[in-house]
Amino acid sequence: MTPGGTAAFHTLGCKLNFSESSTLAKQLLDAGFARVSIDDAPDVVVINTCSVTEQADAKCRHAVRRALASNPEAFVAVIGCYAQLKPQEIANIEGVDLVLGAEEKFNLLDHLDSLHKREVGSIEVGPIKEVRKFVPGFSSGDRTRTFLKVQDGCDYFCAFCTIPLARGRSRSASIEDTLLQAQRAAESGAQEIVLTGVNIGDFGKANGSSFLELIQALDAHVPVPRFRISSIEPNLLTNEIIDFVSQSQRFQPHFHIPLQSGSDPMLQSMRRRYRTAEYAQRIERIRERMPLASIGVDVITGFHGETEEYFKQTQDFLMGLPISYLHVFTYSERAKTTALRLDNVVPVALRKERTRQLRMLSLKKQRAHYELFIDCNRPVLFEESTEEGLRFGFTPEYVRVAIDSKAVRANTIQSIQLTDIKAAGYVLGQQVHAVSPST
Repeated sequence: MTPGGTAAFHTLGCKLNFSESSTLAKQLLDAGFARVSIDDAPDVVVINTCSVTEQADAKCRHAVRRALASNPEAFVAVIGCYAQLKPQEIANIEGVDLVLGAEEKFNLLDHLDSLHKREVGSIEVGPIKEVRKFVPGFSSGDRTRTFLKVQDGCDYFCAFCTIPLARGRSRSASIEDTLLQAQRAAESGAQEIVLTGVNIGDFGKANGSSFLELIQALDAHVPVPRFRISSIEPNLLTNEIIDFVSQSQRFQPHFHIPLQSGSDPMLQSMRRRYRTAEYAQRIERIRERMPLASIGVDVITGFHGETEEYFKQTQDFLMGLPISYLHVFTYSERAKTTALRLDNVVPVALRKERTRQLRMLSLKKQRAHYELFIDCNRPVLFEESTEEGLRFGFTPEYVRVAIDSKAVRANTIQSIQLTDIKAAGYVLGQQVHAVSPST
């Protein structure tokens, strides 16, 4: 290893990946590396990959080319979900020196004794069934918001998903250890902590605790203005969790709840653990307790066997739900998933057309949600970055707000009057008065 060298991280995919990249970056920083951009000729480049979409291979190759264009002698290590699933494919990419699997990636430093380029990429990828260790962490680099890793892995094995194959079984730390990580995130200056993982509702499964107990402890002991829950499965989103968030002053009224399909036969085919009636009950409970809450929904179009009738059921179900926005994914076949055994493949062009239709519905839902707050004053947490003279931030209900960048400071919570919805997906606002001092 070369103390005083430079290292860059290029992270693809989910919030969990960003948290883990930050954990590894801290390890390298402690070992004497300085963190730089991938375009600043780094000595080491770590590419943290994703396997959710069919572009995983292309994105990985592009990142490798970008790293070598910046420094042809850069030592390139590839980690993450795609590395666990397709290590040989990655090792065959010209310029890749090291491929680390789900367990091995946290031992990155052990592989950096020599930073010389290798003729053949070295592979250190163990069996996913042997992955048991939980490595905590939180994202850094943005004082405003940090992603706190509270859980990893998944036991669900949905028909379309490779995550259990890439990350292993569900696991988490104790509540006490998670609180320590959250306190460190708070000390870093973060104003909002987003709880993230693969299946966060499964928190504590192995040690007798629960996600409800975790959020209660965080609310009581970690001094940040805001907590936000990332995606949580509908069958794990209990009435008690909803009721607690509705009463909390710091957990934001915002839920993101995967649906995937509004057709019960499709949910069964996907091997999901709920049906539409239970899902609708979750939404109803949230609306009863928090009428203005933001509710986001994940949907997949074009899964094998999705007929016009089943897609219409999904459309009708979503139109009838009082939700705030959709994340729509076009189904793509993933190796080693049980979906590949299913018949009635939906043509790709039809999948994309259905995606287009649902994204149009999402825009309508989002606008209706934003309209609830026009001419209202809401507390907005503003971010560091600016665009065209505007600084952006979010209300508790996940309304994206823009204001003149000179009028507010980053990483502060300001009371803002929301005035006008813009087609680009945000609301213009004007300052009322400060809610919290700058940190």
